[in-house]
Amino acid sequence: MPRKASGVKVKLDRAAAFDPQTYLDSAGAARRIVTYRRGARVFAQGGPCDAVMYLQRGGVMLSVLSRTGKEAVVAMLAPGDFFGEGALAGQAVRMATATATTASTVLLIEKESMVRLLHEQHEFSDRFIQYMLARNIRIEADLVDHLFNPSEKRLARTLLLLARYGQLDDPNNILPKISQETLAEMVGTTRSRVNFFMNKFKKLGFIEYNGGIKVNSSLMSVVLHD
Repeated sequence: MPRKASGVKVKLDRAAAFDPQTYLDSAGAARRIVTYRRGARVFAQGGPCDAVMYLQRGGVMLSVLSRTGKEAVVAMLAPGDFFGEGALAGQAVRMATATATTASTVLLIEKESMVRLLHEQHEFSDRFIQYMLARNIRIEADLVDHLFNPSEKRLARTLLLLARYGQLDDPNNILPKISQETLAEMVGTTRSRVNFFMNKFKKLGFIEYNGGIKVNSSLMSVVLHD
């Protein structure tokens, strides 16, 4: 009988965030910087896919709406993340909606300029490929997490990922403002279950509420527990 998969190890191997501004300036790439208020749409599902985005400041949520009207959160982005890269693979329309979760600054790079930049700036190209490969690994880990792990462990992993655990020197981070409804959509469970586990995590000292959600490294014990 196949062994059931245990908790997915939470380690963000995403390429270190880098500022592409130097490469864009040297290549003369067509780009513009756009600021978004909290709740504003960066782009909408079904809209034209003609540029790649780089999040400089703030936070962005990617969500998908099904034909039946059900919405699912597929990613929460932080400064240093690229998104909208489907334009480079020939996508004609956006497959998801990108919404600013807080006041955000986004660098928009036109598709043709991004393609030329990747061909001409090898260091930039290497870092971009490294980033995309690391994100694919993350997506595979997310799929395994949803297939094999219970909702409590999925919620713990989601909170650690949102806190950028393993990426920063100080793993005890305050999460960007996020509702329990959004967490439920990300985890694939109900809001009542999220509320139950959040209260449990707080009681055990894994998380703290202090104007925001502070995630302590001890939450890893939930993910690693079989």
